Amino acid sequence: MTNPKFSKFWNDKQRMTILTRFAPSPTGLLHIGSARAALVPYLFTRSQGGKFMLRIDDTDLERSREEYAVQIQEDLKWLGLEWEIFSKQSERMERYNEIKQQLFTDGRLYPCYESATELDIKRKMQLTRGQPPIYDRAALKLSNEQIKQFEAEGKKPHWRFKLDENSIIEWDDLIKGHIKFEAHNLSDPILIRETGAPTYMLPSAIDDMDFKITHIVRGEDHVTNTAIQIQIFQAMGNYIPKFAHHSLMKGKEGKISKREGGFDIKTLKEEGIEAMAINSFLARLGTSEPTVPEAHLSDLIKAFDISKFSKTAAIYEFADLERLNPKVLHMMPYSEVKKRPEMHGVSEDFWLAVQPNLNHLHEISEWLEICNSTLTPIIEDAEFLKQAANLLPHEPWDSGTWGAWIEKIKQVSPRKGKELFMPLRKALTARETGPELKFVLPLIGREKALARLNS
Repeated sequence: MTNPKFSKFWNDKQRMTILTRFAPSPTGLLHIGSARAALVPYLFTRSQGGKFMLRIDDTDLERSREEYAVQIQEDLKWLGLEWEIFSKQSERMERYNEIKQQLFTDGRLYPCYESATELDIKRKMQLTRGQPPIYDRAALKLSNEQIKQFEAEGKKPHWRFKLDENSIIEWDDLIKGHIKFEAHNLSDPILIRETGAPTYMLPSAIDDMDFKITHIVRGEDHVTNTAIQIQIFQAMGNYIPKFAHHSLMKGKEGKISKREGGFDIKTLKEEGIEAMAINSFLARLGTSEPTVPEAHLSDLIKAFDISKFSKTAAIYEFADLERLNPKVLHMMPYSEVKKRPEMHGVSEDFWLAVQPNLNHLHEISEWLEICNSTLTPIIEDAEFLKQAANLLPHEPWDSGTWGAWIEKIKQVSPRKGKELFMPLRKALTARETGPELKFVLPLIGREKALARLNS
């Protein structure tokens, strides 16, 4: 039975609607690993017709920054990961205090007076003896006189949650299968700091219960946390969501950290990586499925299957993302890109002409410059180019103009293949590579083309 003292927002009948959440701490920019931690539950819940929640876990007042919270929201919206429910933990402290008091009354919280240094010494001694570094519950053995003495000395306690050490904690994970813990192998977690502020464990469990989270989909680094939180859930009224723990994403050189440069979504966006390139890449990372470019999130949602995620680490290489980016860009219709800042002054014809040669959208400005401005052409054979200029057709031009012009040139010149095309390309664009000249020539226009050929 659900305990009404705790789960005042919970109604068992409402469990039919799947609800997942992404709960970032605003202590830095949203990095690529966190984006995957948001995308996987998002795709899961959408594939099941459910809802998605964004929860800002900002109880760490010293490290949390509002500017990071705002940027995280902007980055998620840019990726297309919209949410129906939003919450900030810093605005729910009254609720956490209510639960804290009830757990204290029920005898599940107890005060501890060891300092961080003392706890570190204990752990090192246990490891030296070959013992697991589990808290020894020394605080439970303190007498009232000892506690009064600590209080008189000005020591403030942190508060631990008393696990049921004789119990077995187990669940069927949607990715990892059956998981089992013996509670006596776990340390009683600290739920309340010396300052009175809650640690991650308590607000997370309370919010999951209050907002009716049905499935917690997160990284495998939280598996032990899950075992502990299950007991916290049980203490609050036997509410237990379902769990799925996907493998962590690692860089080729090791762990990805939000403190490392170049891995955050804001920077990737500024470097020209498309949102759907990131989504396409991350959606299948850690599965046996090949990475393929998708044009829309709806395509990823239709194909999503959480059972395809493996237990091995997912390796992230920026080079893979770079290779995927142009494939996504080449799929995008003009209607989807025309309002972006990089597209100012770009017509649909221009977009269709240069799109197949773009690796990043910002490169289109280079081709605007080539087609519309004065440039210094590369002249390799002035006589040949003047000959070609004399044969240049009159306007109007279209995609067939290039072919007609080349046929005229072939009638008066023995040049073939690259020997014929490359001098023209260099003169017209000052580049050795680029979009097909049959599309670019009409964009340049006859006047500029003549000026470059006769330069």
